[in-house]
Amino acid sequence: MYRRSNTLGLAVLGLLWEGDSHPYEMASTLRERHQESSVKLNYGSLYTVVEALLKHGLVRAVGTVRDGNRPARTVYGLTDSGRVELHDWLRELIAEPAKEYPRFEAGVALIGLLPPEEAIELCERRAEALDGQLLALAEVTAALTAQGLPQLAWIELEYRVAMTRAERDWVRWFADTARRGELGGQEFWRDLHTGDRAGNVRTTKEEDVDG
Repeated sequence: MYRRSNTLGLAVLGLLWEGDSHPYEMASTLRERHQESSVKLNYGSLYTVVEALLKHGLVRAVGTVRDGNRPARTVYGLTDSGRVELHDWLRELIAEPAKEYPRFEAGVALIGLLPPEEAIELCERRAEALDGQLLALAEVTAALTAQGLPQLAWIELEYRVAMTRAERDWVRWFADTARRGELGGQEFWRDLHTGDRAGNVRTTKEEDVDG
């Protein structure tokens, strides 16, 4: 049974659903559609994914093409089993929420270990970076629209904009609320990093290292 762990495999199946292709062409198409931000793409992993799909009978070699003096490239096509796998995988991803472990959430869970002022400044810096990402996404979507591509062709960018905007708004809320001193537990947070309590924390850590 094929292990659905790398969504690059899903992208390959989707491309081959559109028509036969070779890995270099697949990578170029993904980049042209700006989908390399939705799936982690590099040539090494792409060839590994194609080999795994071939091994499980989800794709098949249908021929070769040659460009000038370059080595021949194997062209792959989707099998009936691959078509079934593609649609089943899509249904699972879209209909069934799954717990993911984003790096930022792990940092937020431990943000109280940083002094309040530093944490606030870091969040404000992140909000500015997210503003930059939103501007870049707006430029990409405008360019795709100008090319005459329908919204459905780049709908994942709409999703990314919504998620990025939501994160930006939350980070700003946290920074603004903490800067006003209105965050629940903020007094304890401040005390944790000042006076005797902070000194005791540092002393304990130093003793652990020396021991």
